[in-house]
Amino acid sequence: MKKLVLLLTLLISGFVFSQESTKDAYAITEQMAEFPDGGLQNFRKMIADNFREKKVRGQGKESCELQFVIERDGSITDIKAIGTNESFNKEAIRALSKIKTKWVPAKIDNQPVRYRYRVPLNLDFN
Repeated sequence: MKKLVLLLTLLISGFVFSQESTKDAYAITEQMAEFPDGGLQNFRKMIADNFREKKVRGQGKESCELQFVIERDGSITDIKAIGTNESFNKEAIRALSKIKTKWVPAKIDNQPVRYRYRVPLNLDFN
């Protein structure tokens, strides 16, 4: 009986691990994702235009890193902000979420793939 349970467990886990993952997001691809209409410079400008500095509490210089996934259809999902100032992180996420322009997705073997993107943001209160 124990051998049967072990065998079934191995078969099931082998089946699960052999499935092609559609959830993986790549950091390195043959063709990077691109923002249309002016590229990364325009993307950063759109974030800045949506950003409300008055919502951020802090002194001196603040920074965070926006991390998000560009989906196969060019939409943005899984938005996170990594930084020490919670109000800055929250506002950065809100500003990015307002952008509805779709990206040109990254590609591997000429097929669109999910792509993990990172953008550093800085704010100087001086």
